[in-house]
Amino acid sequence: MTNTSFEPVLRDVLDAWQQAIAEHDHDRVAALFTEDAVFQGLHPYSVGRPGVAAYYAAQPPGMTVDYRILRSRPLADDVVLGWIAAEFRFADESRPPLPVSLTVVVRGGKIAHYHVSHRIDD
Repeated sequence: MTNTSFEPVLRDVLDAWQQAIAEHDHDRVAALFTEDAVFQGLHPYSVGRPGVAAYYAAQPPGMTVDYRILRSRPLADDVVLGWIAAEFRFADESRPPLPVSLTVVVRGGKIAHYHVSHRIDD
């Protein structure tokens, strides 16, 4: 069961992340992260916005993402942990959708930690 009282904090940043990805605006995606964000995508990790921007710049145009918040928890004042089911889709229909599990720590309205792994539930 999702703790809905913390969802708006997550949804604000994740909705903006979703939109920036759909528009292939990697700089706008990176601006949603803290300057010292730990980013663990499906490739080697990076720290800071430049690594986030480079990661999303390398993604194919037309990529989109849908997400569903599974759980949310407060970690401290103005810090929320979110566990998210996400699915990336590609304009090239021969490429199958990519379902992933995503955890984020949002601090001060920005993503401070991002970790994605292949989703095995479905």
